[in-house]
Amino acid sequence: MADQARLIKKYPNRRLYDTRTSSYITLADVKELVLNHEEFQVVDAKTNEDLTRSILLQIILEEEAGGAPMFTSDLLAHMIRFYGNAMQGMMGKYLENNIKAFTDMQGKLQEQARSIYGDNSPVSQDLWAQFMNFQGPALQSMMGTYVEQSKRMFQQMQEQVENQTRNMFSGFQFPTYNKTAGKDEKEAPASGSAGKSGADK
Repeated sequence: MADQARLIKKYPNRRLYDTRTSSYITLADVKELVLNHEEFQVVDAKTNEDLTRSILLQIILEEEAGGAPMFTSDLLAHMIRFYGNAMQGMMGKYLENNIKAFTDMQGKLQEQARSIYGDNSPVSQDLWAQFMNFQGPALQSMMGTYVEQSKRMFQQMQEQVENQTRNMFSGFQFPTYNKTAGKDEKEAPASGSAGKSGADK
């Protein structure tokens, strides 16, 4: 983070100490910093280890435990399965870019509303909610279409890989083993020796 970032120290008793205000703060106070877009860093008071992500995850966990969780159980399960997967880094970047695009769109709409209606206008404050109410079904449809297109593209990529693999190995001659022929070859000497034995008699 930047040098001007607010430094918060976490002590072994789990208390958070804001070095800017020289006072102890709660997790709710850290959440307010996030909502106010203030940059901060949480470090372990003894080891100086960066604990910012851990604190942010704690805030998310508390929010999810509240009455209106954002993530469904299925979504959380999908996210867990990406850990250790080759797509883990790509998925994190994908989610980050989509959230950034969403918040950018929200910020531009609110900025336009403020320029027209003013900062304290109820119309300005409720405009984004109204926009989402009207555009929600359209956005869901758009995302559904996007997912289907992604599935089709993935299937096409799989088919291309399979075709390339077939073409790559089509020029090689692989030896084949005939079980019946092998069995006959093994039994042939036995038959010959049996016949010879009979002739000697």
